[in-house]
Amino acid sequence: MDVDLSTDLNALLPLVAPLLSGHSDVAIGTRLARGARVIRGPKREVISCCYNLLLHASLGTRFSDAQCGFKAIRADAARALLPLTTDTGWFFDTELLVLAERAGLRIHEVPVDWTDDPDSRVKVVATALGDLRGIVRLGSGLARGTIRVPALRSTQLRTAADGPGRRLSGQLVSFVLIGVASTAAYVLLYLLLRSVVAAQAANAISLLLTAVANTAVNRRVTFGIRGRTHAARHQVRGLIAFAIGLALTSGALAALHASAPQASRTAELTVLVAANLTATLVRFGLYRSWVFRHPRPGCDIAGGDFR
Repeated sequence: MDVDLSTDLNALLPLVAPLLSGHSDVAIGTRLARGARVIRGPKREVISCCYNLLLHASLGTRFSDAQCGFKAIRADAARALLPLTTDTGWFFDTELLVLAERAGLRIHEVPVDWTDDPDSRVKVVATALGDLRGIVRLGSGLARGTIRVPALRSTQLRTAADGPGRRLSGQLVSFVLIGVASTAAYVLLYLLLRSVVAAQAANAISLLLTAVANTAVNRRVTFGIRGRTHAARHQVRGLIAFAIGLALTSGALAALHASAPQASRTAELTVLVAANLTATLVRFGLYRSWVFRHPRPGCDIAGGDFR
């Protein structure tokens, strides 16, 4: 924690509780979540928000506040990640969080009460430039593979508890809500593309784009799978499920044009939405039984992973 105690120590027990219970591996205070109470100037507020948005865009992070000086980490996770953390300046905690997230660790966020120290000696411009250099170094190292992060918490173990083993009703509700959003995006894309390409091409492109996004969101939300482990495999299987959906919708569209060559856009959309509903049910069954299903968990400690 910051030595000036900008964070109220009443947040200490909520910070360490998820680590002690085993629910999470890292816990961070956040000034940007609902429930946080923050007293600081608008300049630092804007800089903090912009910095975290930059992290989301460049490194794909999901935690809300990288630089709140109030963090905790389990000792076993620290021993594994600290040797990979090379920054010795203000970017240190951001680098550690990014590595923890890439390693598949659970990061718990605690809204905190934060009062900025008006007598802070932090040089904002120099710190910002150092952070930008850190983002470039870390991002390029991860992209090139020169920074390799071990799988410290297997996604598959979480899948067993949070994924296909979750209650069917909860998965179905989440899947339906995501499906409604995907269908709305599909309809919008189809109408935009239909004015410049043929119906079958507009259908294929719209379905492909929404299917990739649908697989990614369902992987994260419906089936509770985080991290990059097997993400490519899931997308490939998701695209196979997409191909089945494409066959259903394309077949329905072809049947419509065969029976009514001058069918209106409204008729096309009606048939496609109905076919998409059928394809959605098929895709949910495939997601649950195959796309996100892993082999029965065993134990592979030597590889730094559990399977």
